[in-house]
Amino acid sequence: MTRTLLLTALLAVSLPAFAQEQLGTVAERSAYARTGRYDEVVTLCDAFAARYPASVRCETFGTTPEGRPMKLLVASTSGALTADAAHARGLPVTLMQGGIHAGEIDGKDAGFLALRELLEGRLAKHALDRQVFLFVPVFNVDGHERFKAWNRPNQRGPEEMGWRATAQNLNLNRDYMKADAPEMRAMLALINRWDPLVYVDLHVTDGAKFRHDVAVQVEPVNSGDEPLRAAGLALRTGTISRLEKHGAMPLPFYPSFVNGDDPASGFDDGVSTPRFSLGYMQLRNRMAMLVETHSWRPYAYRVRTTHDAIVAVLEQVASDGPKWLATARAADQRATRLAGTTVALDYKATGTPRIIDFKGYAYSRTPSVISGALMTRYNESRPTVWKVPLRDRVVPSTTATAPGAGYVVPAAWAERVARLLDVHGVDYERLATSVPRIDVQAWSALTIKFSPESFEGHQRLEATGVWSPAPQALGAGALFVPIAQPKSRLVMGLLEPQAPDAIAAWGGFNTAFERKEYMEDYVAEEEAEKMLAADPALRAAFEKRLREDGAFAASPQQRLEFFYRRHSAWDDRYGVYPVLRVDRDWR
Repeated sequence: MTRTLLLTALLAVSLPAFAQEQLGTVAERSAYARTGRYDEVVTLCDAFAARYPASVRCETFGTTPEGRPMKLLVASTSGALTADAAHARGLPVTLMQGGIHAGEIDGKDAGFLALRELLEGRLAKHALDRQVFLFVPVFNVDGHERFKAWNRPNQRGPEEMGWRATAQNLNLNRDYMKADAPEMRAMLALINRWDPLVYVDLHVTDGAKFRHDVAVQVEPVNSGDEPLRAAGLALRTGTISRLEKHGAMPLPFYPSFVNGDDPASGFDDGVSTPRFSLGYMQLRNRMAMLVETHSWRPYAYRVRTTHDAIVAVLEQVASDGPKWLATARAADQRATRLAGTTVALDYKATGTPRIIDFKGYAYSRTPSVISGALMTRYNESRPTVWKVPLRDRVVPSTTATAPGAGYVVPAAWAERVARLLDVHGVDYERLATSVPRIDVQAWSALTIKFSPESFEGHQRLEATGVWSPAPQALGAGALFVPIAQPKSRLVMGLLEPQAPDAIAAWGGFNTAFERKEYMEDYVAEEEAEKMLAADPALRAAFEKRLREDGAFAASPQQRLEFFYRRHSAWDDRYGVYPVLRVDRDWR
């Protein structure tokens, strides 16, 4: 009997008991053909708290745009059911969420099952004595209620499911840094309040057909604080080992082909940028795990695999959490001393790939009569092993030197930045009085490129530039954001202009990179003649550029702008990033 059939049979055997169980789910009662609507989450949240009042609290931690409550279950048999109590007791906190993409709903049903078994003492005994387990069954609640069959056509079960995006059509797993969605702002407030050591995001993959049934990624492993990477690696290794003992075939990387749908192109490992949960938590010196069950496995199989991953994490936090928590707090202290050091902002896979054995199916690639494209077709009756390349040596691709003291946000831009710093729990000070002169560095763009299309409601910016000294005055109301704080990596991720999910990258400062004033061509011609007559050095530079740069010589616009940029009428704020760096604390 295959593992899929065996799991379905075992679940079916237990259904009569569960059918009478107040804490059972629609998924269990339907032999995992269906999943419940959100009213089931509300009911179960209250029911768990009523059944186990000393061990479970049901809370509402936010409200969605469509007015639905965002439910949280706080579970611990330690007696610590508040953030203050957990922190006072030194207990590690594990936060798990299902349904950030609400069609990928395995985590909801798996989490309720695991929580009930933990509270009944049927598995992982004492795990809840040694930690606080925060469970958000559905993060994208409004998306969950956009409920119908085939919302995910490349997924086997349940019969109906929710939708990937929110009611505002935002993808929450692109929103951790910019925090546009009210749901995300509620989640970040929850993170700020509880400060979870481990944050687990439960998903289902898209993509090709193969036999591997779950991917488990953890950061920091390739990113973030160096000593904390050892804890992240231990968490990943331990989870994969436990899954293997339950018969799963886990992967330590996300199985997305390098080239479209071509299996022969293999895989690249990497580090998610902090718009994603997996990339975000390492900026806070905490661990994040991404669990991705494989969409082509039946729902019962996927729920059981997710359940096993949940239990594996909770077991490890119960045994190793105090040690990992000490490492994380030491990482906070190390982060306060990043000034003047090189800090990675983004990462890439590099080097010669190694060939791995990957459990796949026989496949063919032939032209399609429908699309005309070369299409991959899998034969699930013929399991095979693919020999494919994997690049899993991950190195920084973008770095920056942390400022000696911090960042300064001029008063004109302070409010929009302060709102986001508050959401992330970043420390800053608002200047009560003006400063007549301060030695700062300003970043001036050399190239500016706006995205041609909207992405998540933003026109993203790609720019290159340089920092250079630019002493200036600061008005009252400006912000000083010190680098000497535990969230210094998060500060740099938000405020370094070339960080991949910085405020600048998401278009938050686009007006600073837009031309607002111009010189008519005929005026520019007249002014250029005056400038050439008055400045022999300028004439020499212009003539040299004409000789050596054919594109410049052939472009009337470039030739006129050569003079406009040197004219007193030129906007000296154009392309200047409206956040400054300061290397000395002048306060």
